Amino acid sequence: MPKAKSKIQVTNRRASFDYEFLETYTAGIVLVGTEIKSIRTGKASLQDAYCYFDLSGQLYVRGLNIAQYFWGSWGQHEPTRDRKLLLTKRELKHLRSAYKQKGLTIVAVKLFVADNGYAKLVIALAKGKKEYDKRQSIKEKDIRRELDRA
Repeated sequence: MPKAKSKIQVTNRRASFDYEFLETYTAGIVLVGTEIKSIRTGKASLQDAYCYFDLSGQLYVRGLNIAQYFWGSWGQHEPTRDRKLLLTKRELKHLRSAYKQKGLTIVAVKLFVADNGYAKLVIALAKGKKEYDKRQSIKEKDIRRELDRA
């Protein structure tokens, strides 16, 4: 029996304003039971989420806030703990070499539940925007909004 299409998506809208995305990847996340339940109810925030490599070369996401599950009090998780991301060795090697370059970072863009029921995180290799780039993107957004109204 096929699963129903999931419309659960948590996005980091601020990231596209602050960063220019160079490459995007879809990664799995290692979660505990109550975390996936909270994600399915839409209780997650990517506001300050970014990724880093630990000493063993594994990629982790920090700042991803998944609220505690409202139903029950036993076995709750810590809302802002660091979570391991699951990528292929080739993707990890490529991201690690790009991450070492000055001015590049890895930010969390979108969190969603895939058709198979697993939570996925879209991450992006990003470069920070300057102030004048941000003003340009605001101008483009205003022009697009005016065209849509007309």
